[in-house]
Amino acid sequence: MSLEVEQLANGGVNGPALVRRTPFRDGRGQFSRLFAREELAAAGLGFEIVHVNHSATTGKGTVRGFHYQRQPHGETKLVTCIRGAVLDIAVDIRADSSHRFKTWAANLSAENATAMLIPDGFAHGFQALTEEVELIYLHSAAYAPDAAAGYRFDDPAIDFDWPLEPANLSDRDRSWPLIGERVL
Repeated sequence: MSLEVEQLANGGVNGPALVRRTPFRDGRGQFSRLFAREELAAAGLGFEIVHVNHSATTGKGTVRGFHYQRQPHGETKLVTCIRGAVLDIAVDIRADSSHRFKTWAANLSAENATAMLIPDGFAHGFQALTEEVELIYLHSAAYAPDAAAGYRFDDPAIDFDWPLEPANLSDRDRSWPLIGERVL
């Protein structure tokens, strides 16, 4: 078993990356490693895991995001889909980045054995591409409720085209101020 890391185009060395697993398969099923600190560190993407979270989402088209934690509680996330399929999105929100508010997206599914690494300095969101979705999140920082923040899913400054009509958004995700309305 091994992990293969691919930096996403124009994301730079500190940008989002895809982490592909090579499952071991036999007549009983399959086994794969979701996280290998030494393999990610060798690719320059190592981080300490502080929290492991599980989310279950119902409804094709459901959107969650774009979420992040304000400093000093910024976090790196490794997002893995273990049931169904999602379009996973990272938004560069670094103030000094030449790619500020650019998005990177990847299909993650239980079948394709791919995870997305979202570095500190990026907001995260996803859209369910199937009726039932389950994700495992590995986080480098503990959740700090006072640092929780986000960007609207339909913010024109982010300019992201969702593949399906966005559905089932939380009140919080619908009410984040637009980038042009907030003090950055």
